[in-house]
Amino acid sequence: MAISRIWIDEGCISCNLCEDLCPEVFEVPAGGDCQVKKRYERHLSDPDMLEQIREAADSCPVEVIKLDED
Repeated sequence: MAISRIWIDEGCISCNLCEDLCPEVFEVPAGGDCQVKKRYERHLSDPDMLEQIREAADSCPVEVIKLDED
């Protein structure tokens, strides 16, 4: 399945796990909540990157990383 959209719901605890697993797509600014990087869409055609994005979403301890999958 392809990922068409990625977003972060409220409740991020800024644990940095998503950024550690997939720094091309996620970032956690100092003192802030996790963010999806601008232009993340360019990574959605790479099967290895899709696997890393899903791993980050599945590993999120507070389950705030959301994916729309086709």
